[in-house]
Amino acid sequence: MIGPRNVGVIGCGNIFETYLRGLRRLGSANVAGCADVDQARCERMAKANGVRAYPSVAAMLDDDLIDLVVNITPPLAHAAVTLDAMQHGKHVYVEKPLAASLAAAAPMVAAAASGDARLGGAPDTFLAAPGQTARAAVDSGLIGEPIGVMAAIPHSRAEEWHPDPSFLFRAGGGPLLDMGPYYVTAMVNCLGAVTTVSGAARIGTNPRPVSAPGRLVDSVAVDVPTHAVAVLKFASGVIGTLTASFDIWSEHLPHIEIYGSRGILRLPDPDKFDGDVTLKPNGSETWTVLPPVTRLPGWSVPGERVRGLGVADLLDSIDGRPQRASAGLAHHVLEVLESVQVASIRDEIIRLQTAPDRPEPVAPRDLDGLAVVSADGIGAKERM
Repeated sequence: MIGPRNVGVIGCGNIFETYLRGLRRLGSANVAGCADVDQARCERMAKANGVRAYPSVAAMLDDDLIDLVVNITPPLAHAAVTLDAMQHGKHVYVEKPLAASLAAAAPMVAAAASGDARLGGAPDTFLAAPGQTARAAVDSGLIGEPIGVMAAIPHSRAEEWHPDPSFLFRAGGGPLLDMGPYYVTAMVNCLGAVTTVSGAARIGTNPRPVSAPGRLVDSVAVDVPTHAVAVLKFASGVIGTLTASFDIWSEHLPHIEIYGSRGILRLPDPDKFDGDVTLKPNGSETWTVLPPVTRLPGWSVPGERVRGLGVADLLDSIDGRPQRASAGLAHHVLEVLESVQVASIRDEIIRLQTAPDRPEPVAPRDLDGLAVVSADGIGAKERM
């Protein structure tokens, strides 16, 4: 490392402070300022959080002191902002999804492959203890040969807490592209790339009433599917199902379960950095908690919303370390999720064109001074 690199954040909306909390915990990053198309909002958020407000996005990209841009604009703006930043020589970490469509993502991925500017993409939660513990459990054979996987994405209830959830029901949103990246990334981390996708999708309730306190809109028109079911075939031979819905208000479904020849592995909510990974051997009725193989002091705080570990991963990769939350992984995840809608429209099986390697496990070293490897090997302790 040559010292902390200057990071500029583009997008001062609902998730801005969530990222700021995380970025300020990175020894490799210095938050130099923020920018937004809404200058009043930019200045308001900058003042509230003690950072510089750039007079425009262009002004930030023209600043030679900025090394890396964190792009947390709405999905429809991801591609244009990312490409502009990379053309200015900035490394970019972009929120999920990588872009609102595969067509929009293609120039981003090409620019990352052909130029000096590096590109990383959310989600980064799989880098934390639950994702790494689940990965190690699969790799060590705790459940035997993986056979199947099931993921269920219930309603995010954004209408109850987001002041204007309109973007969630337009292109680039819906349960597939809004929440799906967390779940598919977690599955690919544990099981490898997906080869084929089939599925069906539809729009549920439309329009959607908004009841959030301080809401800016009373209802939202829906343009994208809000209920989707997919069958995923992995290169490893694992068969998976994914249900993604803004019409399932139940919360009792497990987030992700991996079924093996010797047992079942249950993963916690992949939208978070914390939670227990549990194991139930075949023939047993007892779920046991797997001790985490990595620890992230200050990141895995139950109930706290924080983001930015993927920025540390990108900064590490600039210094020659493996990049895990990579453009290739985010591109593959986007193809998986878009293919669910394509398969539904065409009523056919879609064979994927992307095939990234699984991200490397977090190595037995600090990830930017944050992660500390715990006890030797992987065991299990009974849930109390």
